[in-house]
Amino acid sequence: MNESAHPTSSPAPDEPPGARPLDAPRPGPTRLLRRARTAVFLLFFANALAYANIVPRLPEIRDHAGLSNAALGTALACMPIGALTAGLLAGPLGARVGSGRLATLCAFVFALAVPLVSFVSGWWTLAGCLCLLGVLDAIMDASMNTHGLRVERGYRRSILNSFHALWSVGAVVGGLLSTLLIGCAVPLRPHLVAVGVLLALLGAAVWPLLLPGGDETAAAHEPAPTRSAYRAGIRAALPSLLLLGLLLVTSSVIEDTPASWGAALLQDDYRASDATAGFAYIAFQSAMTVGRFLGDRVTDRLGVVAVARLSGLLVALPVAFALLTHSAAVVIAAFACAGLGAATLFPAAIRAAGRIPGTRSSDGVAIVSWVARVGFLAAPPVVGLLGDLLSLRAGVSVMVAAGLMVLALSKVLTPRA
Repeated sequence: MNESAHPTSSPAPDEPPGARPLDAPRPGPTRLLRRARTAVFLLFFANALAYANIVPRLPEIRDHAGLSNAALGTALACMPIGALTAGLLAGPLGARVGSGRLATLCAFVFALAVPLVSFVSGWWTLAGCLCLLGVLDAIMDASMNTHGLRVERGYRRSILNSFHALWSVGAVVGGLLSTLLIGCAVPLRPHLVAVGVLLALLGAAVWPLLLPGGDETAAAHEPAPTRSAYRAGIRAALPSLLLLGLLLVTSSVIEDTPASWGAALLQDDYRASDATAGFAYIAFQSAMTVGRFLGDRVTDRLGVVAVARLSGLLVALPVAFALLTHSAAVVIAAFACAGLGAATLFPAAIRAAGRIPGTRSSDGVAIVSWVARVGFLAAPPVVGLLGDLLSLRAGVSVMVAAGLMVLALSKVLTPRA
């Protein structure tokens, strides 16, 4: 039997939940599934590695291009603009070429786009490079999550959180690698060219490990839906998709606030030193990474809705309490609790979007991922505006509101036909 065939006792990679009786023993994953899981791990790692190597170099890139801080900020805004512009293309493109192949192609284009940043000579070239990175990130993000859902369906248990955990690891590794090379006085261009070569090698390693075929779970004898039926399915699923997108917007607020404003909050309102203030983000990111490694096991044990409700409480209650105190240590601990709470939200919403009956998995994932990016774009200015009008404590309190919103929206993680 070749690898692309599946034993009759094992589920196919795209076997939908409920296709096998609940009391039937769960067979172990086939070799094909294990290889595909490795492929998705590498895709998530490569996606994080690409931009994480650029971030520590941004001051150098700014100076090389002769830009002010304001000009750099407007150029950086082109990245989410590019992502929002192209993000919805991931659904139809993934349906045409396959989600895994689309994600891998994005990795290959990343291998060319990342070194381009070292050749920028002014605002327009930098903005164009960052816009391209945003386009690639949005399409790759949705497509690699869609392929991860295919693999998860084959495993018949939660594994999507572990993919996102490796993304967090890739972001940390990329940032540390870039910082180390800066300390060793390695020039920008050789550094980014080497990153491009590494991304190309990762893409080449991924390609033969992907699951074959398309992303849909329909049986082979079922006719393909007509265009009108497809549109009707999207219209019927749109309320659920928008609610899942709203859940991801709240998750975006929770994830972005410690990164963008945690250090400033500790310095301005809690009189913390620069070194101490940096632990706001470190505590959040570290706890979220740990939570993602543990998230699959907890989700299988408690269920996705119960975990989401617990997540909302882990965000809202500790942060609300910390903002009423005058202790920097309590705030850092609250951010760590929020990191644990936020860990499983994005994977859970992506999973639910990919399982809505009547829609293609690639379309559902692309739509909610696109809506989530609105949260990442809107969160920093909202917190900053509240900080200017009232105080940064008031601004950061949006995390409390976001946690309560997660609590209210948790049921949407189990979409029904």
